[in-house]
Amino acid sequence: MDSLNVPRKLWEHSNPSGTEMYRLMQEINQKHHLSLKTFWELYQYSTTNRAQFWDQAFQFLDFVYSGSYTKVVDESVRIDSVPRWFDGVHLNFAENLLYSRIPGEPTSKRGTIGKEDNKIALTEIREGYTEVRDVSWGQLRREVGVLASAMKSHGVKKGDRVVVVASNSVDTLKVWLAVTTLGGLFSSSSTDMGVQGVLQRALQVSPKYIFMDDFTVYNGKKVDLRSKMTEIANGMKDVAEFEGMVSMPRFQQPVDISKVPRTQTLATYLSKAASQIPEFERTAFHDPFFIAYSSGTTGTPKCIVHSIGGALLSSAKEGKLHREMNADSVALQYTTTGWIMYYASVANLLAGSRVVLYDGSPFQPDLTTFVRIIGEQKVTMLGTSPRWMHEMQKNKIIPKEVTDLSHLKSVTSTGMVLSDQLFEWFYDVGFPKHVHLANISGGTDLAGCFGQENPLTPVYVGGTQGPSLGTPVAVYDSLVEGGKGISGALVDHGTPGELVAPAAFPNMPVYFWNDSDGSRYFSAYFEKYDNVWTHGDFVMIHPTTKALVFLGRADGVLNPSGVRFGSAEIYSVIEDKFPGIADSICVGQRRPQDTDESVMLFLMMKPDEKFSSRLVNEVKSAIRKELSARHVPKHVFETPEIPTTVNLKKVELPVKQIVSGKIIKPSGTLLNPKSLDYYYQFAKVEELVGSKSKL
Repeated sequence: MDSLNVPRKLWEHSNPSGTEMYRLMQEINQKHHLSLKTFWELYQYSTTNRAQFWDQAFQFLDFVYSGSYTKVVDESVRIDSVPRWFDGVHLNFAENLLYSRIPGEPTSKRGTIGKEDNKIALTEIREGYTEVRDVSWGQLRREVGVLASAMKSHGVKKGDRVVVVASNSVDTLKVWLAVTTLGGLFSSSSTDMGVQGVLQRALQVSPKYIFMDDFTVYNGKKVDLRSKMTEIANGMKDVAEFEGMVSMPRFQQPVDISKVPRTQTLATYLSKAASQIPEFERTAFHDPFFIAYSSGTTGTPKCIVHSIGGALLSSAKEGKLHREMNADSVALQYTTTGWIMYYASVANLLAGSRVVLYDGSPFQPDLTTFVRIIGEQKVTMLGTSPRWMHEMQKNKIIPKEVTDLSHLKSVTSTGMVLSDQLFEWFYDVGFPKHVHLANISGGTDLAGCFGQENPLTPVYVGGTQGPSLGTPVAVYDSLVEGGKGISGALVDHGTPGELVAPAAFPNMPVYFWNDSDGSRYFSAYFEKYDNVWTHGDFVMIHPTTKALVFLGRADGVLNPSGVRFGSAEIYSVIEDKFPGIADSICVGQRRPQDTDESVMLFLMMKPDEKFSSRLVNEVKSAIRKELSARHVPKHVFETPEIPTTVNLKKVELPVKQIVSGKIIKPSGTLLNPKSLDYYYQFAKVEELVGSKSKL
């Protein structure tokens, strides 16, 4: 994306003045005698008057809560003190998802506006469109009530942790809603995560129970999970708080789990229920309710604890204001339960939207099956990734020709940088022109977005449309090394640098689990520059459009001879110009003996395609032409496999460390940890040049 010129405009809202964001802006104008007109003006107001903005947003977004507050937040305190917001307010996550507040009624009055008993709340779809199950709001409330009652009988109470290792299903969601009904903390992992990965998480948070599917299906294969259940149960044997596992049937008939230690069936567990009516334990705004995990690609994952109030407030702001979700919306977010986007999917219930839960591969039994679901379920908001769009483009599948997408209003894309080519493919080829393409980024650390869509500005090629309301964003000079007490330096719009948050926001994590002195939390976000949150992304704010453009991870920023650029720029060229390349990974190599960084590009070929010196030259030539001579990698090698997390996000940092001469211990979050072994040979690249690479 050219940082100086205005890129091509692709979309704009047909009626921006009819949106909830515009309505809130007018209320702010009226209350404070302002004349805000544009999204950027509204954003600047929201971050320079944070307490005022969040006060008005909290009232506008209509939560079910009790108590009151005299101060929203102390805006004068340092961000690294993690200030408290809305002291005096008490809420419950499950209550807000399962009920609406009736406008004009006291906050203690629960209602079902938009969430009527007989209206469909959830649609569960299994891989290949083989099974479809609808669940009404009334049924969901009753079944959550039963499970919460059973949990209470089994001793689950406020503050207790419950872990789920399961598919994206109604049963999994019911566990989350039931444990949070009681004021407990929920945490989830996907069934494709290895035993070590599950235990790395569960052992840290000491859950009272682990709920786990007895089988899983992915890529057309059924996998018996009882041996994995046994290993997990055995791995938890020294955890005093752990009461045992509950086996959830993936199919109609539960399997025999009598040989799995410390495990009971879901039916047995539910037999202790005494009521169908959920009794909600409202907890303080800043109280914990959800534990997410950092990728942990090179070590033990950090346990990131989110507050009930911060996560709810951020989700309502993003869903209702930025994304225009309401009771007529139908949301389908493709995700596993081990990714922060699972939380984002669930949070769509806040607006009364019907949520489609899809479990399995989006490419089974063929590449068009998942596309057909979007049309047949009349999905209005699809959440996906650049990887999925790339597969559609690569295989010449045109979603708008596969199914009727007239109901579709928006498509969100996250997980990695969305290339300029995919922006143009989306509007020129793949999807109807009325659809709002929302490139978003933020993630696990804030259970929300730093950069996302909004209905008030156009969509241009490249980047996220802009920052998220009320979330302060700045770009610092990434050449300033930082350190204790050292302030960062702002760069001008149009200059790439390090993404920071210079002031506190409500959905900052409240703490890390097992981090009593806060040192891990501090080192994760506040160590680099004084009194700002450093997020680890390499970004730029476009000087004209104000798009927040993500260029890659700051720790994976390529820096040969002092020229800094993101790996996403390289990937964009590969995806656009070389259909024979299945995937690629680009990292910087700087060993202790190196005076400069060298860029290494690894190419994974499609099964019928060959790696050759001619291809290497063509790749280098294309990068030189599309980007610059300084972007051309010093080395280009073939690789049999790209390391990814279980959510298929490629991980550069372990590869960068390995080729730079370090020996690392891969984390359980990697889908294919053995793939890293291949890269160790490149720490002695001089011995390989000539046989596998052409300089």
